Amino acid sequence: MFNIGPEEIILILVIALIVFGPKRLPEIGRTVGKSLREFRRASEDIRQELSLHLDDEPETATPAPPSTSPAATTNGDGLAPEDRSAHAPDSGAVP
Repeated sequence: MFNIGPEEIILILVIALIVFGPKRLPEIGRTVGKSLREFRRASEDIRQELSLHLDDEPETATPAPPSTSPAATTNGDGLAPEDRSAHAPDSGAVP
């Protein structure tokens, strides 16, 4: 992960021992360990939640092809040109 060798780890521990002292070093180690454990647990919870929600996603429906019915080929009045003559009133005819 960090590509740190044993020499670097020993150097970091010696510097931490000098800076924090022998009494506080175990306490700091426990605190860091607890923090890492909580972080791992939270990241695992988030990962599980995301995978759960991604599995629940419905598949996207493909759009229906355009309709070729007469209603789709109107001129704005709701009637196709061939239906217009059947529904149009006669101009001079008496019923």
